[in-house]
Amino acid sequence: MHSDFLVADRDSLYLLPPSVQEWLPANHLARFIVDIVAQLDLTPLRDAYAGRGCKAYDPAMLLTLLFYGYATGTFSSRKLELATYESIAVRYITGNSHPDHDTIANFRNRFLGELKPFFIQILSLAHEMNILKIGKISIDGTKIKANASKHQALSWGHACKIEKQLKEEVDSLLRQAELADQSTIPDGMSIPAELERREKRLEAIAKAKCEIERRAEERYEKEKAEHVAKLAERERKAQESGKKSRGKIPKAPEPGVKDRDQVNLTDEESRIMPVSGGGFMQAYNAQASVDLDTMLMVAVHVTQHTNDKLELQPAFDELKKLPAKLGKVEEATADAGYFSEKNVELCETEEIVPYIAAGRESHNQSLADRFSEPEPLAKDADAVTTMKHRLKTKDGKAFYARRKCTVEPVFGVIKSVLGFRQFLLRGIENVTGEWNLVGIAWNLKRLNVLRQIMA
Repeated sequence: MHSDFLVADRDSLYLLPPSVQEWLPANHLARFIVDIVAQLDLTPLRDAYAGRGCKAYDPAMLLTLLFYGYATGTFSSRKLELATYESIAVRYITGNSHPDHDTIANFRNRFLGELKPFFIQILSLAHEMNILKIGKISIDGTKIKANASKHQALSWGHACKIEKQLKEEVDSLLRQAELADQSTIPDGMSIPAELERREKRLEAIAKAKCEIERRAEERYEKEKAEHVAKLAERERKAQESGKKSRGKIPKAPEPGVKDRDQVNLTDEESRIMPVSGGGFMQAYNAQASVDLDTMLMVAVHVTQHTNDKLELQPAFDELKKLPAKLGKVEEATADAGYFSEKNVELCETEEIVPYIAAGRESHNQSLADRFSEPEPLAKDADAVTTMKHRLKTKDGKAFYARRKCTVEPVFGVIKSVLGFRQFLLRGIENVTGEWNLVGIAWNLKRLNVLRQIMA
């Protein structure tokens, strides 16, 4: 039986419409990002250009290109350059021009630290679109691989061992160089080249050891301060109760470097971090505060801490930078990684109702546990007891459960759908800028969906 088919006519003179405005649907993400960038204040970027030499590409176009690339999973400057030829959406953004990968990479590196105002401006636009009004948030963190291998990490013990070996080899090479008879030198060996290679390695090891010593001193000062605070708290409780404190006296920290202290030779500001499912990764800890109603990221920051205990204060500090018109956080939820008495009291101080899990909950809870209400709360209950009681109520359980369908899906889409599992740049300052870029890209992608839903 014969069928008629639509033939791909590649000889047509008008394969594409003559205007780029006709290339994309009205609700396409690329159109939306172009419109949003047009409303941003790009004066600081434009003023940074000296106006000498060849004409530069418009910062608005390059910024739009970066935003769209990160929102669609294209992070490499080389892949973005290729997309200016192969992607209809990218050709629309660039107006059929083709900035090369060096131009794109240089623009990103040059202005990465200046993206935070755009993050806030886009949230303000979301408020003006009647989409965002901050009140309830969920806070969480995820490990993002650093642009460095964990096999390039050098521990203090191994550094000392390799340093000793290299120094012995240098001494041996120098003795061979002093001998008049060169017959003992293996064929193909160049003593000057071997000496230079070892001296460079010794220089790198010396630098690494200095960094390890600095971190050890920093750790000791922090642990000493914590130890003093524990002793003071122990003494305070003893005076209040009139009884001698029970239990062991907190052990004082020991100064100095430990054999397992290490630094990464590729990105010394990254850290070895445990990951879910077991194992370790050379990474950074990327944090996000997500609005529960819209799933927009309203605050982001990056830390070198392996756990989340100390990240509540930085998250609140970032939220305070937002314009007052966006609203004030009234309730916040976080998993057990954020739980501590200090963090609960911090929420009370900030006038935020906390829903922080005090421990890991078992799966498949019984019906009695899921729908039961706790006993009435004592009038003199402290902040931690009050929060634990709140989490046992039906409303508290329902509110905490929303964390799993807000901040966790955001990280899931960023890592599994967009494919952002590794920072391209190195150093805490650069990866912070790149995480801001990821947050902007996510918000633009999410806003494009929300505005169509509300239309």
